[in-house]
Amino acid sequence: MLRDFATHIVANLRQNGFQAYLVGGCVRDLLLGREPKDYDVATDATPGQVMRLFPETYAVGAQFGVVLVPGPAVEAGSGRVPTIEVATFRSDIGYSDGRHPDEVRFSTSPQEDVARRDFTINGMLLDPISGEVLDYVGGRKDLAAGIIRTIGEPEQRFAEDKLRMLRAERFAARFEYQIEPGTFAAIRQLASKIEVVSRERTRDELTRMLTEGHARRAFELLDKSGLLEQVLPEITRMKGVAQPHEFHPEGDVFVHTLLLLDYLPQPCPATLAWGALLHDVGKPATFRIGPDRIRFDDHVEVGVKVAEQICRRLRFSNEDKEQILALIQNHMRFGDVMRMKESTLKKFMRLPEFEEHLALHRADCLASHRNLSAYEFVQQKRLETPPEKIQPKPLVTGNDLIAAGHVPGPRFREILNAVEDAQLDGRVVSRADALEFVQRQFPV
Repeated sequence: MLRDFATHIVANLRQNGFQAYLVGGCVRDLLLGREPKDYDVATDATPGQVMRLFPETYAVGAQFGVVLVPGPAVEAGSGRVPTIEVATFRSDIGYSDGRHPDEVRFSTSPQEDVARRDFTINGMLLDPISGEVLDYVGGRKDLAAGIIRTIGEPEQRFAEDKLRMLRAERFAARFEYQIEPGTFAAIRQLASKIEVVSRERTRDELTRMLTEGHARRAFELLDKSGLLEQVLPEITRMKGVAQPHEFHPEGDVFVHTLLLLDYLPQPCPATLAWGALLHDVGKPATFRIGPDRIRFDDHVEVGVKVAEQICRRLRFSNEDKEQILALIQNHMRFGDVMRMKESTLKKFMRLPEFEEHLALHRADCLASHRNLSAYEFVQQKRLETPPEKIQPKPLVTGNDLIAAGHVPGPRFREILNAVEDAQLDGRVVSRADALEFVQRQFPV
C-alpha cells in the first residue's frame, strides 16, 4: 500500500509537469528484492508547489526542501498514517554544525541532487511507473559488488554529517558488505569528530545496529574504525579482561559480549539488545585474581551503575532505562533458579518483560559454557505454572490486618509479603489459612 501511495505521488507530480522519482534507501531495497520500510520521493517541484498539489502536506523541513505527504488511510493494524517524504532537488552549501546545510539551493537537476547524498547505494533514482533506474554515482555497481562507498570525497561527506560514519558501518554490517578503503580510512581519521552528533541520534543509530540482526559485525567495525572508543568507551574497556576458562572458554569479556550479540532473537527489542551489550559492563572494574580463579565480585552492582550513566548520557527514556538496568541486575540470578524457593522463583518469573530476561540468559549461555539447564528449567516451570499461580490474587489485605487489630504502619508490608510468600509456596491456600497464618506468625 505504501509503495502504491508513493507511486501515486510521483504520477501526480508528473501529470503537473514536474520531474519525480523514488530515491534513496527504498530504491536500494527494491533492487535487492527487499520490501522497503519507507519510501522517499525526489522532485524538481518546490515545497510550495508540492503543498499546493497535496493540501494535507506537513512542512516539516520546508527550508531544506522537505515536506511530508500523509496517506489517505491508516495502515491496517499499525495505528499510523503512512507518510511519504517528498524532497526538492537541491544542492547544499556548507555544514557549519556538522549536520544541517548552511544554505540550500533548489535545483531542477536530479544529477545535482544525488551528488549531495551519502553513499552510492543510496544515491539511485527509480521511476516506479516505467521501472527505469537513474544511476549517476555507480550505485548499481557497488550494490552488485557489496561495497559501501561515499558519493564523492568521503572526508567531505562525513564533514557534512558526522553520523554518516556510523551509518556506513551499520549498512556494511546489515548487508554484509565491505567498506571501500578510502571511505573507511576517512572514518578512522575523523572518528573523534563523532562527538558533535547529538546523543539521541547516536543512540538511535547504535540501536539500529544492535537490532537489525548483524550486531556483532557492526561492533567489530566500530572497534576497528575507532568509533567505539568515542561513543561507548565502556565497551572497549572489556578488551583483554580475562575470564575463568571453565565458565568462559570463548575468551575475554569483549569477545564474549560480541559473541552473545549473535544469539539475540530476531526481531530483537531494543531494551534486550542494550541489556545484552551492557550485561557485563561492570566486569573490567571488578576484575581480580582470587586464590582459586579469576573473580568479578559485585560486577552486577557496578555494572548497573555504569549502565545507568550510559543510559543517561545517551538520553534513554526512563522506561527503557529501567528495563535495561533490570536485565543487568537480574542476569546472574538464573544460576540459582534450581535452588530457589517456589515463592522466590515465581516472583522472579513475573518480572516485567520476563521473556527478555530469558532471552538474555539463553544468549549468555550459548556465548560461553553452552549449558542451558537453568534456561530449560525455567521454561518448564513456566509451562507447568498457570499465570494465576505466578501472580495470584491476594488472600488478605490491609483492611483484614486492621480488622485483626494490627496498627497501620511499615510492618504491614512485611506481613503482606510473608502471606504472599506462603501463598506462592503453597503453605496457605485459602483466606482462612492466610488469616490463621497471620495470627500465628504475627500476633497482635
